Amino acid sequence: MAELSTLARPYARAAFYYARDAKQLDEWGRQLALLASVYQHDKVRSLLANPSMTADAQAKVVIDIGGDELDEPVGNFVALLATNKRLPLLPEIFRLFDALKRDYEQAVDIELTSAMAVDSAAEEKLAKALAEKLARKVNIHTVIDDSLIAGAIIKAGDLVIDGSMRGRLEKLAKAINS
Repeated sequence: MAELSTLARPYARAAFYYARDAKQLDEWGRQLALLASVYQHDKVRSLLANPSMTADAQAKVVIDIGGDELDEPVGNFVALLATNKRLPLLPEIFRLFDALKRDYEQAVDIELTSAMAVDSAAEEKLAKALAEKLARKVNIHTVIDDSLIAGAIIKAGDLVIDGSMRGRLEKLAKAINS
């Protein structure tokens, strides 16, 4: 994984700086997400792995699949990746690009896993509190997991706050068994 990141980082940075300067961060983010998902399909990967395919043919396949969703600069980026035999890095390039974009926008994605649906007022209150604590714009994505029994788990990058009943019971069990 470290090798993929090392290889993908210069491409992700180049895409990020280009998109930032062109004021097209959101557009590039959407298009790179599309390209990453295209490349993750087994049929596409096996087609592109064919040694008889030229770099131009590989780029054309990926660009054709993306269709009208891809702008010309992104198509040129795909052609550059194909020429340098770096198309397999597309998912990692997108991941790194997205991290650079979130950092630039001072935003953080929060995954809120809850035992039941959270109403919008509680979600807004949580977003406000986390925004103050993390000094960043907060984007909350809610996941329902009824195995939690009650409570919630909040994940923001490396930060995990486990306020679930399941988590509390596991802590209690460890304390009793110690």
